[in-house]
Amino acid sequence: MKRNIKKIFLLAIILTIISSIFILIFGKSYTVYFNINNQNNNNLVIENKSGDIKILEKKEIDGKYIIKVKSKKPGKVYVFYGNDEINEMKILYVHKSMIITDNTYFGKSTGSEVIPISITILLIYILYLLIGEYNKSKKENLYQYKNIAYLGIIIFLSFFMINNTLSIFNYDGLFETINKVIDVISGLSFLFLPFALIMFILVTISNIQLTMKEGKSLKNLLGIFFGLFLCLLTLLPDFMYSFFMRTQIINIYNLNSIGPYLYLFIEVLIRLTIVYLECIFIATVVIAIKAVKKKISCDKDYMIILGCKIRNDGSLTPLLKGRVDRAIAFRNEQLKQTGKDLIFIPSGGKGDDEIISEAEAMQKYLIESGIKEKNIIIENKSKNTLENINFSKKLIKKKEANIAFSTTNFHVLRAGLIATSQGIILEGIGSKTKSYFWINAFIREFIGTLYSENKKHVIFFILLLLVIISMIFIMYIANNI
Repeated sequence: MKRNIKKIFLLAIILTIISSIFILIFGKSYTVYFNINNQNNNNLVIENKSGDIKILEKKEIDGKYIIKVKSKKPGKVYVFYGNDEINEMKILYVHKSMIITDNTYFGKSTGSEVIPISITILLIYILYLLIGEYNKSKKENLYQYKNIAYLGIIIFLSFFMINNTLSIFNYDGLFETINKVIDVISGLSFLFLPFALIMFILVTISNIQLTMKEGKSLKNLLGIFFGLFLCLLTLLPDFMYSFFMRTQIINIYNLNSIGPYLYLFIEVLIRLTIVYLECIFIATVVIAIKAVKKKISCDKDYMIILGCKIRNDGSLTPLLKGRVDRAIAFRNEQLKQTGKDLIFIPSGGKGDDEIISEAEAMQKYLIESGIKEKNIIIENKSKNTLENINFSKKLIKKKEANIAFSTTNFHVLRAGLIATSQGIILEGIGSKTKSYFWINAFIREFIGTLYSENKKHVIFFILLLLVIISMIFIMYIANNI
């Protein structure tokens, strides 16, 4: 990844140099378009505020009066065309490099379309490298938090790449491009608002069901907190705007003061956070679905069955029965395809309110289902998924054994991620379950991704913030020159 970052910076420097040379060569002249017809009583007036330009050509095309000018002296120049009744004014900025920009100091210049083209090339290259890293990582092992991080960043950058590509065809200068980028961030946050509201409603319903079935706990309310957080965060900039309007603590209309730019930074920061988090969440959902749908190879030596709560009489709950049945179905399919049998490792200790261990309950059910006792090794000490996997792995004496695990579909990704974090490579299969488990499972993996890959997220977000700060600083400079 470090090599890719160096490649990105190198390409950025090369594109910056090429763009600068291109604009320096062609930007010293500029064509001004007036939408007023060239009538006999129209006049062209050039008022040299501090700079100066030279008229190279005057003509009329398609009802527009056009003049081509060349820079003579750095400064600001006002160009008027029309008469006493109707006229049009253009402001031209002649830079010290003699480049002419239109309307603002960072406005459009001749050849400045090279800027969005260069940015698009850079974004495409970054996406190319990220997609390559994502595919490589996914092929190596689907159960890695970095897969979610890569995919989330790919989704996030794709929005900006599409917007920037479209801006090539109606480029109106760096200042307007910055405005459009900020508008895209705001637009995306509002685009995701219905998604956040719908998710909030769905997770509230599912979490109520989950709480009723599984009991009250903080993890069973994660969905409600996350949906509510996204909704409030999306609406926060509007509340801030209304607050500043009423209190006048910050004057958000005086473009010559720091106030509106400070507010803009806070607004963009909030909206950027919303969009980024939702892209990572979408990536989590995609990877979780891929994990469930992934077809594993029929060459397994061992099948770990991850335990969960059993009934008071020691029989299996529908949730646990589904995991065991899924493991048996895979074993039967493997026998049919390859003739190879496998060893079952039911894994789960005895809870304080359970009469036997979860592993013993599963062993009994396996034997009743026709599995020979010699093909079962029980692991009856574990208390959670991490211990299920670690303790079961220690029971496997065969080196380089092909191992799979069976759990409920919503739990496949989480179990795989936990195994990978312990340096254990497994393939997982999942049994069907109630839909209300899914949303909380997605959110747990989403939070896990943010925590596990926190350095990647922090670095990427800091880079984004530096870009946003630079853009807002350019806007401040442009409005105060």
